[in-house]
Amino acid sequence: MELFRIGFLTISLIDLLDILAVTVVFYQLYRIMRGTRATQMFAGLLLILVTGSVVQLIGMSGMTWLIQSVGAVWVIAFVILFQPELRRMLLRIGQLGFLRTLFKAGSERVVSEVAHAAMELSRRRFGGLIIFQRTTGLRGVVETGVPLQAEVSADLIISIFFPRNPLHDGAVIISGMTILAARCILPLTMSSEVDPALGTRHRAAIGITEEVDAVALVISEETGTVSIACNGRLTGRNLDENAIETELSRLLYSGKPPARMETKVVREPTGASTAAGGGGASA
Repeated sequence: MELFRIGFLTISLIDLLDILAVTVVFYQLYRIMRGTRATQMFAGLLLILVTGSVVQLIGMSGMTWLIQSVGAVWVIAFVILFQPELRRMLLRIGQLGFLRTLFKAGSERVVSEVAHAAMELSRRRFGGLIIFQRTTGLRGVVETGVPLQAEVSADLIISIFFPRNPLHDGAVIISGMTILAARCILPLTMSSEVDPALGTRHRAAIGITEEVDAVALVISEETGTVSIACNGRLTGRNLDENAIETELSRLLYSGKPPARMETKVVREPTGASTAAGGGGASA
């Protein structure tokens, strides 16, 4: 159905929807790439494309051949260079509300047990890193650790992160009501937007949530503060037990968290070096 004309061009409703869709896609790509190394790479690739168009217009056959040769592998190069960003974009699509209702990552009992364990670890100044699997599997990460296949309990989590336990130096992976593995190795974030003061555990928590659809709970060994990471950023910091339950329930479930939960923030001890110090332990 024709809406109007611009010179010899006919604009229809489908054309407007097409323009809107393309605009949304490019805007979302910009949001995902903003503040990452991909921004500079994307700008460099655009410069190559613009240069190719210019040299072709002015008739530089040698440069035109060179640019066209690069363009032959453009799609493959794009996928390789922007693999982390494309992965995050697909994960965000999979996190739409009506899809997340099909994939619940745990139960209220699991959240309660983990929150209790986190506060006990915080009190004892034991560092900890707990990863909750959501819509995407973590098989590759689980295979880097020691398989457990144990039911989630506060006592078990506390014992795993006891400093003399050989499993403490790494991450615990939880899927549903089961601890899949401990001492798992996680990728560290390379984002320039991350606070340089954050320790290795916090960088690992942010890094894994950049690459897969997961929620990470971090307990700082230096300050005892508890933080939560999701979608490549810290969504909650310096949390107490009620706040941990509230935030985990919000992130792991589609529905609203129970009304009894109230978000509170625990102030750091005076003289703490950072708000979310990760300690020197490897994540």
